[in-house]
Amino acid sequence: MEQSAPMDTDTFWDTVEAARTEAASTGEALDGILVRHLAGKPLREILEFQERFDEWHDALYRWDVWAAAYLIGGGCSDDSFMDFRAGVIAQGRHWYERVAEAPDCLASHPLVASAPRGPERPEDLFYEAVHYVAAKAYERITGDEDAFYDAWRDFEAAARPDTDRGEPDMGEDFDFDDDQEMARRLPRLAALFIEA
Repeated sequence: MEQSAPMDTDTFWDTVEAARTEAASTGEALDGILVRHLAGKPLREILEFQERFDEWHDALYRWDVWAAAYLIGGGCSDDSFMDFRAGVIAQGRHWYERVAEAPDCLASHPLVASAPRGPERPEDLFYEAVHYVAAKAYERITGDEDAFYDAWRDFEAAARPDTDRGEPDMGEDFDFDDDQEMARRLPRLAALFIEA
């Protein structure tokens, strides 16, 4: 496998931002553009992109972020929360950093501010396909749909030989169905999504 310097934070976000810019100008789906961009990189860089993606994804695994997803999505299962965190990454570095700092800021995001109340949810914020861009790019290069997962297992074992990382610190748990608690913790989102 090709050797290169590990993908740094700026390179990861530059890749996402380049795809976002292209998606905005062409109307093509962001995930498809990311696959195409990644497929032009060495195989190791694709694995490093996935490594960075997982780091940012894991960092949003918090109760306050989940509560924001719960309000925006009209409920939020484990799987939907995974998709939501991928969707936040897909919004680019600016929004990612804002959400990581204070999830209530999403009340001012255009997708949220214009979201209809009810069962509809902004799918670009619950963006499941973004999870698979590295795997699809790897498959595009190798022609083998299992090659990414085999390579990822080896890459992750080498990168993190100590697999016992323990439980993540999600912060303080609270009841998402307690309107007063949600309004206290996420006042701007609660004002949008909780009926008075």
